[in-house]
Amino acid sequence: QVQLVESGGGLVQAGGSLRLSCAASGRTFRSYTMGWFRQTPGKERQFVSAISRIGGSTLYADSVKGRFITSRDNAKNTLYLQMNRLKPEDTAVYYCAASSYDPAHTYSRTDEYHYWGQGTQVTVSS
Repeated sequence: QVQLVESGGGLVQAGGSLRLSCAASGRTFRSYTMGWFRQTPGKERQFVSAISRIGGSTLYADSVKGRFITSRDNAKNTLYLQMNRLKPEDTAVYYCAASSYDPAHTYSRTDEYHYWGQGTQVTVSS
């Protein structure tokens, strides 16, 4: 089992940048594919990005491709999401998640992830 805690959210102007972090408990962080999702009120949780266990494979939603970069530091049990050129439509609660499926692969569906953090709010003003 793994526990996840996100941080780094906040208020930023359009065009700005933020870096989210997700700290994982336990010594098995490298055993999980990790993902980022986001959610706005009244809408389903939406896939943002995923990264395989050693970072050799990444996957991004089309809406963030070229602007967001996901990475991980297995020695620090931490997942990152560098968000650049932010837009008002990026405003959401951002969640990190861990998948117990084959960590050599990436996944984009919420039902492929088994552990979730509590979320961190990102607000982009126009």
